Amino acid sequence: MSDPVTQPASAAPKRLSFLAFVEHTRVSMNRSLGLQEGLELFEYAEDLGYDTGYVRHRHLETYLSSPFTFLAAVSQRVKRIRVGTSVTPLRFEQPVRLAEDAATLDLLADGRLELGLSSGYAATESTFAQAFGKIDGDDVRALVDARLDTFLAAVEGKTVATAESDLSFAKAGEELTVHPHSPGLRERVAYGAGGGSSARKTGQRGLRLQLSTLNTEIGDLGFESTQAAYIRDYRGEHAKVSDSPSFASVSRAIVPFSTPAERAELEWLLERDAERAANVGGGPLPFQFGRVAHGTCEQIAEALSDDAGIKAADELVIALPFDYPAETQRRILRQFAEDAAPHLPYLGR
Repeated sequence: MSDPVTQPASAAPKRLSFLAFVEHTRVSMNRSLGLQEGLELFEYAEDLGYDTGYVRHRHLETYLSSPFTFLAAVSQRVKRIRVGTSVTPLRFEQPVRLAEDAATLDLLADGRLELGLSSGYAATESTFAQAFGKIDGDDVRALVDARLDTFLAAVEGKTVATAESDLSFAKAGEELTVHPHSPGLRERVAYGAGGGSSARKTGQRGLRLQLSTLNTEIGDLGFESTQAAYIRDYRGEHAKVSDSPSFASVSRAIVPFSTPAERAELEWLLERDAERAANVGGGPLPFQFGRVAHGTCEQIAEALSDDAGIKAADELVIALPFDYPAETQRRILRQFAEDAAPHLPYLGR
């Protein structure tokens, strides 16, 4: 295996991907305009050359609560782009059923599923317990870890049950596994980590790593360098347990504008960014947010070229804003792909 201390990131160009909130709203005559716009966004991004399209997984909101169904539809409309979640919260999933759905989607997508998992919404547990059931005890983390282990075993084709008597499809004592089985899926399962401990545990499980636009710890090194440290530690742990390459992605929010009107349209993102920067750790949880790169595409490229987290990663994910018109999201994707990406040599564009 590779030296866990010096194992480098891949020398290949970093993947360029995007992350979107897809709405399931504006329903008329059994058709959702929000879902339709989401399908079209993936087609548009594929034409622009993006490598992967991720969707956020939400419950009890106006965004995707059933992303596998949506991504199955996407996979039949695009030919090259990968599809994935960032992230599916395990707090609300039955792991064996999740393994069945994930394998089915992966086979429909010709092995293009990039499945991101994470824990759930710990800060609002009491609300979600009303809909999804109360957890015995207070340890959501232990529950999530157990579900993750069960899910991985199921995806790997390990025994999940034993026939207690002769069945129409199995003899008594026969070990049963999840069907369908998608052989390459296990290598494309990622975990969304917010802090260093979670990043290391992700490496210890031999999973891929997803880092978002926030850290759940306040690092002395600053946001980007802290994420670079997470990735370094993750790779070190991953190398101890797997001969397969490690893989880390980071998400970044951007505000590209070339006219006053474009800036005005996204002004609230800049205001939110300034408020977060001035209030690090000031809320109920110790969150540290990454800065929003903004300005012309050349200025955005310059800011991202010095980002230590991106340099350490294998994939840059452009996090699109929520509650914005479809044309605004397409504009952001187009401007970055056409006018910013060519200035970032690590993308190989």
